Amino acid sequence: MSRLEGRIGGRSIKLGDNVNSDVIIPGRYLVSIDPQELAKHAFEPLGAQFQQELAAAKVLVAGRNFGCGSAREQAASCLIGAGIRAVVAASFARVFFRNAINTGLVAIESPAAAAAIGSGDEVFVDLRAGRIEVGGEQYAFPAYPPSTLRILEAGGLIPYVAESLARQRHRGHG
Repeated sequence: MSRLEGRIGGRSIKLGDNVNSDVIIPGRYLVSIDPQELAKHAFEPLGAQFQQELAAAKVLVAGRNFGCGSAREQAASCLIGAGIRAVVAASFARVFFRNAINTGLVAIESPAAAAAIGSGDEVFVDLRAGRIEVGGEQYAFPAYPPSTLRILEAGGLIPYVAESLARQRHRGHG
C-alpha cells in the first residue's frame, strides 16, 4: 500500500525565507541519524514555543530558499521524525529538495501557495493531482515525475532500492 494514497494534510506552521539547515537541525546533533531522536532538536534555535507548534503541525510552509546551508540529510529526516508530512515552499535549496525526496519527505515548490498559507491553516496536498488546498482555494504545482513518485511512495530512496532488489530476486534476476 502506498504511503501517498489520498491527501496529505493537516495544520500548518510557517517560516520565512532562507531557513538554514543549521536552524532546522543544529550541527551538534548530527551524530544521530534516527529521525525520532533528531526531531527532539528540530528548530531548537527558534525556542521551545516554536517546537511545540511544530509538534502540532503536519505541513511546514516556508518562503524562498528553504534548507539552504550545509548539505545534511538530517535536515529532512528530522522533519519526518517531527511528524511533518509535507513541506510547501516558494523555493528550496537544491540539496535540501533532493535530500527530502531521498528520505521520503514530500517537498513542493509553489510560491503562490506558500504566500497564501498562514500558520495554523488546514492545508491539504494531493500529490497525484498536483494540487494544494487551503481555505477553499486551490493552487497547482508541477507534477513529480513517475520515478520520483515511486521513491516517495516507498518512503525514500533506500526503501525504494530495497524493494526493487527484492522484486528482482523474487523474479530470479538477483
